[in-house]
Amino acid sequence: MDLQTRKLNLIEYLIGLKDAEIFKRIESAIYENQKQETVKFKIFTHKDLIKRAKRSNEDYAKGKVKTQEQIEKESENW
Repeated sequence: MDLQTRKLNLIEYLIGLKDAEIFKRIESAIYENQKQETVKFKIFTHKDLIKRAKRSNEDYAKGKVKTQEQIEKESENW
């Protein structure tokens, strides 16, 4: 079932829902999820980005780098 169909099915379910408590729980879950999504990202200023780029260049010059293979192996344990 594609995403669009699933959304429409959920809308139909919500329209037919008569239990206010269940609706409240669904609504709370949606709002909580929205809050978490907005917290995940940190906005960087221009100054922050320049600072990070300089640090990255310094790390690279010092040989503090990892190969793609090393990163892939590490990510298996995430």
